[in-house]
Parts: sequence; structure tokens; C-alpha cells
Amino acid sequence: MPCSCKAATSFFKRTLALGPGRPSAGGSGPGLDAGARLRSSCAAPRAPVQLARRLRFLGAHPAAAASSACAPLTPALSPQDALSASLRRCYLYLNQTSRSFAAVIQALDGELRHAVCIFYLVLRALDTVEDDMTINLETKVPILHNFHSYLYQPDWRFMESNEKDKQVLEDFPTISLEFRNLAKVYQDVIADVCHKMGVGMVEFLEKKVDSEKDWDKYCHYVAGLVGIGLSRLFSASQLEDAIVGQDMALANSMGLFLQKTNIIRDYLEDQLEGREFWPSEVWNKYVKKMSDLAKPENIDKAVQCMNELITNALHHVPDVLTYLSRLKNQSVFNFCAIPQVMAIATLATCYNNQQVFKGMVKIRKGQAVTLMMDATNIQAVKAIMYQYVEEIYQKIPSTDPSSCRTQQVIASIRSMSLPAGALVSRAPYSRVYLSCIMLLAALSWQYLSTVSKATEEYVHTGEN
Repeated sequence: MPCSCKAATSFFKRTLALGPGRPSAGGSGPGLDAGARLRSSCAAPRAPVQLARRLRFLGAHPAAAASSACAPLTPALSPQDALSASLRRCYLYLNQTSRSFAAVIQALDGELRHAVCIFYLVLRALDTVEDDMTINLETKVPILHNFHSYLYQPDWRFMESNEKDKQVLEDFPTISLEFRNLAKVYQDVIADVCHKMGVGMVEFLEKKVDSEKDWDKYCHYVAGLVGIGLSRLFSASQLEDAIVGQDMALANSMGLFLQKTNIIRDYLEDQLEGREFWPSEVWNKYVKKMSDLAKPENIDKAVQCMNELITNALHHVPDVLTYLSRLKNQSVFNFCAIPQVMAIATLATCYNNQQVFKGMVKIRKGQAVTLMMDATNIQAVKAIMYQYVEEIYQKIPSTDPSSCRTQQVIASIRSMSLPAGALVSRAPYSRVYLSCIMLLAALSWQYLSTVSKATEEYVHTGEN
């Protein structure tokens, strides 16, 4: 079955999908016979395979507040910003297409905020073309190949899309104008990633994800490239050292870890919507058809297949820790670290868990809030990673075909998470302190929603 490379939005959107805020991820989900019910419960369409979807959970976290329990949140957009009419419209589109991600962007410092906003919208527009099944291939393929060039064509727009986010194509001149208003160093990054992603989308329009190598390549196009692009923007802003943007292998791993986590967790939803992203090289060891993994009689094999893929994903964790250890700016660290700790918590929940094949699996809301508040420095992130790989280790069945490889990768993660060989543990909190933290998180969460709404109202006001 052809694999739809819903790229760009994949990382932003799907990554966000890791969080507890997914309306479709509640409790015991329906079986395969309840496809329509599950689809109707999904608040956001599965972006490409989903840049936009990957980061969805970030919108639920108090990004700015997470950096300091004592630091008040400051709205990123205010009348003092004196945004141009076109930039205000871009932020309006950002709120319309991904309000949660808009909140995350608003927590970034300085001009990086605008660069990431435009980066998101450009990739969202690209993805909207790729995701629109009403556009024939004769029209779609040339657009995907040439999309990066439209950034420099002031009048280019596309009026034939039937997707819900078609406004970013119909008013692409506004987005491309603000793209051209960015510093050239940002333009070069965005155009380059857009070009490479468009080429990758075309490659996977008809291609299946057969081998694990194909899986890595597909995830590179839909998420790794986004991680690389963001890293280059971080460095271009001078908020981070040049090495962050230069080490593309680490940036790619950041994206692959998030993408693979969501692909693993979303097995059932993808099956219901006719998509297959698990590499056939792996599932062919256990069943004849990927859909057979959902059959009750195959549940043991299905779990073993999933455990093998989780083991594959865990190999990216050492790269993730190395990448995060290089970050210096607090807003960038929060932006990058929170999705990663959500991902490891999600994998720990999925590991050896039959529920992945019966319904939707998610981490608890309280667990998510704690992760959001804790993941503010590299030592805390290492402690969190250690905690969840230990949880996985305790669940490894002795009869699992991948058990030895799982133990080996966990050993490598442990070695990076233990300073000087000592056990890292997250500092115990008093009940009073925990209550305060939870209250602060709840208030911050509510505040971000208010800020996001106020931002949209401000944008509307500025246009009138």
C-alpha cells in the first residue's frame, strides 16, 4: 500500500500528538470495527505523516513557565511588537492551523520566534498540497518539486485545494512576503528544507516503507528534516552555538525519535485510516499482513513486533541526550526537551502493552504536567530518561525475540544518564511543593490558552 508522506506537518503536528491533550486518545479505544467512530473523535487530522501532528502536545505545556517556577509568563505578542499587517496575518494563520504550536512558538526568544512561525507555515502549505488527495499527481508532483521556488515568487498562490488549511495556499503571497522579510540566513535554511522535503514527499507518494532503512529515510523526510531545519534556525539566531545547526546527524535523530514514537503508538489509528508506516521487514517476521497484528489470536506476536520497533526507536536516545546537552538558551531547551521526555514516557507506556492494538494509548495528564515542569535542564532530562528506560527494562519478557537488543540499548542509555556512575534520581518533593507545582502548571496551562486567544484577537484587531 502506498505510503503517504505527510511530511512537514508531521514533526510539528505529530510530535505534539504525544501529549495528553489528544481528544482521540482517551482510555480504551474502539476496535477496528469502529473506524468511523475513532476518526470522528480526532480533533486534528493526521498531518502529513505529520510534522504538524508530531508537536501537538507542546501546545499543552507552559513553555515559558517551565523554565522557572518563579518566572511569570510574558505574552510573546503584544501591541509593542508593532507587527506588520502581513506578519499579524501570519500569526493568525498559525493560530488557525495549530493553536497549540502557536503557544510554543510564542515562548521562543527574539527574532527566532518569527523565523519558526514562517518555517511552520511554509511547511504547512507544502504539506497541504501533499495531503490533498483531490489534486492529481500530474499537478501535485511539479508543485512539490518546485515549492521552494514559490517562496521567491510574490504572486504565487494555489486556489484548487480542498483541504481545511487551504488558506495558507490561497494567501501564500502573505507568507512568502514575510519569508522574504526574514534575514537571509533564515531564508536559506527554510528554502533548503522545503526543497528537500518536497523531493522526499514525491519519493514516498507511491513508495512503501519496506525495510528499516526505508523507515529511517521516511522519518528523515517527515521529521528529521524539520529537526535539522529548526537546529539551523537556532544557530542562525545566535541563541545557540554553530555546532547545534551543523551536527545534522544529531538533529535528525531528534526528529526520528519523535516520529517513530508516534508511528508506533498510532498503529490502530493508522490502520483505520488506511495508512501503514511500520516497516514490512519487521512485521513480516510475525504476520502475513500488517492488519493481522490487530487480530486477537495474534496479540502475542503483535506485542513482540512492537517491542522490536520500540527497541529500534530507543537507539536514538543517546543522540537526543547529546543534542540537548549542547543547548544554552532556556526557551530553546524547553522547546526541544519537552517533546523528547514525552516521547520516552510514551514508549514506556507502549512497551509490551497489548492496548496499543486495541485502542489508543496515552500518558496520564498529571504525568505529562510533571514532565513539563521537570524537563528544564539536561540533568533533569537525563534523570527522566533513566526513569523510563528502567521502567521498560523491568517489563522486558525473557521470551521476547528482541530482549537482548533491548537490554543492550538500555545499558547505553543508562551509561549516559548516570553522572560518574552514580544513580540519578529526581529530587523528592514535599507534598506541599508538589501541590504548588501542580497548581502553577494548571494556572500556566490556562494562561497559555488565554494568551493564545488574546493573540488571535489582537491579530484581528490589528487588521481592522
